Amino acid sequence: MSALGNLVAGVAHEINNPIGAIVGNVNAAQDYINDLLGIIDLYGRKFPQPDAEIEDQLKAVDLDYIREDLSKLIRAMKDGGDRITSISKSLCTFSRADSDTKQFFNLHEGIDSTILILKHRIKANAQRPAIEIISHYSDLPEIECFPGQLNQVFMNILANAIDALDESNNGRSFTEIQAKPNKILVKTFVENNHIKISIADNAKGMSQEVKQKTFDRLFTTKPVGKGTGLGLAIARQIVEQTHGGKLSCNSILGQGTEFIIEFSQKWSGKEQRN
Repeated sequence: MSALGNLVAGVAHEINNPIGAIVGNVNAAQDYINDLLGIIDLYGRKFPQPDAEIEDQLKAVDLDYIREDLSKLIRAMKDGGDRITSISKSLCTFSRADSDTKQFFNLHEGIDSTILILKHRIKANAQRPAIEIISHYSDLPEIECFPGQLNQVFMNILANAIDALDESNNGRSFTEIQAKPNKILVKTFVENNHIKISIADNAKGMSQEVKQKTFDRLFTTKPVGKGTGLGLAIARQIVEQTHGGKLSCNSILGQGTEFIIEFSQKWSGKEQRN
């Protein structure tokens, strides 16, 4: 994960340079366009009767349409640049290489960066509408941790929820799924001096037998080639052995599954800085 984190962070850094140049020049390009259109308008006022050649050219290029569409193009370019910047920032946050010591980390940034990276799996497709991600964040202190490893935990749990929802859609029509939309609810809160993160889906849930094996290494309910049975086992190891926290699972067959990550507040920045 450390080597992969360095690689992704390096790629994200290389993306930042050209996209920064593009985004930074969009506003200047808009100003230049406004200046040029202003000069054209000035010519129109000073010479209201252009000759036939200019008149034909104005009709050919459809100046009114260009004037209207140019602003839309510039806005789309800026939105696209901002989107790439956001993705690059999320990649950097997600792939933070861990040092030998723990760092203070904003858990919400880690969760949000992971959701953004998984966005291609959340989008609507021919089989189902988009999966709705609902976030309810409380005011959490930063926690002292290995950020890259916790981001891996978020990735494993969220990807598992998406897999569960896709599996629960088997045999259901697009309209049926729309009537009962796929949802993942992410909540953060402090309870009994513990920082908690809840990630719940409304898929088909698990039987007690499956639930008891959820964190076992090499156990998976996915078809051959679809899962290794290591993701949740590694997630528990990172949370409990590396960070002294707790990772638990609640599931009701036919209703959905919830994973709860919790850390003692003694690891938080608020406690450390008091």
